[in-house]
Order: sequence, then structure tokens, then C-alpha cells
Amino acid sequence: MTTPVDKAAVEWLVSAAPDPDASRREWERNPLGVALLPAGRRWDVLILPGELGQATLDVLRPILERPGPVLADFGATRQSRTVFGRLGFFVPPGTASRWIGTGVRGAGRGTWIVVPYPGRATGGVRWLVRPDGEGTLTDPAVLELAMHDAAARVAAAEDRRP
Repeated sequence: MTTPVDKAAVEWLVSAAPDPDASRREWERNPLGVALLPAGRRWDVLILPGELGQATLDVLRPILERPGPVLADFGATRQSRTVFGRLGFFVPPGTASRWIGTGVRGAGRGTWIVVPYPGRATGGVRWLVRPDGEGTLTDPAVLELAMHDAAARVAAAEDRRP
């Protein structure tokens, strides 16, 4: 079931496309429930490796009232926990071209990302934090600080592993 928030999220997402109507049709026709949308106009996406990305989201959730949208691709299941291959954090346009960080990829102007329809089950990728339809994005400075904290947590967890 699509909620009013999901409908607003769809409108916000397709507003980045050169042809919003074509993007809506692509979502309807694609058997995986995804569409390709251009980064760099309404948002950029910083793509983190799965373990670091999950730890970063864990750090962000309690400190932000609402983080910006976060995408995840399907990964493996370990000890009853899904481990995603990568997480994509939606940040303001222009962030990807200025970002310097080991292991972090940026999708900005000139790149396209696979985006699932908000509120629907899809194949391949899913929303961990759905867009709110108002354009909320994660502040890159806050994201960077959360990544540092998350990296320390990941390293400490690795040190405790047998």
C-alpha cells in the first residue's frame, strides 16, 4: 500500500529525472520495482561498504531526528542478521565531487543510481530510510563524524573477534 508520504517521496525522487513521467512508468513496468535516476541534481549519494554503512546508520539514528534517505543492496545473512553489501546515504548535491575518503564512493552529477519505489517490495535494493518527500538529506559533516565513530566501533568489534 502506498501512503501519502510515499507518494510525496515519489514526486521528490522523480523531480530529479529529465522526464519524471518516464521514471514513474519505469517503476511500474520494471519487474524488480526499480528505476534509474540521475544523481547530482536534487541529491548526491555517498556509498559506504556494508559493515561501515550499517554502523554509520546505527550512529546517526539516535542523533538525528530523521536522517536523509538511505539505500542498501542485498547482501548475506550472518547469525540472523542481514549484512548489506553497500549502503548509499543521500546528501546535498555537490558533496560527491568534494568527498575524500578511503573506501567511500560518490555518485554525483553525471551518474545514475538504481532507486526502488518507496513503500514497495523490490528486488536488488531497498530503503533502510525512505525519503520523506520533503527533501531531507543527511548533512555531510554529521555523516563524516558518524563514519569516524562507526569505523572505531567496527575496528573494536574486529579486535574482539576470535
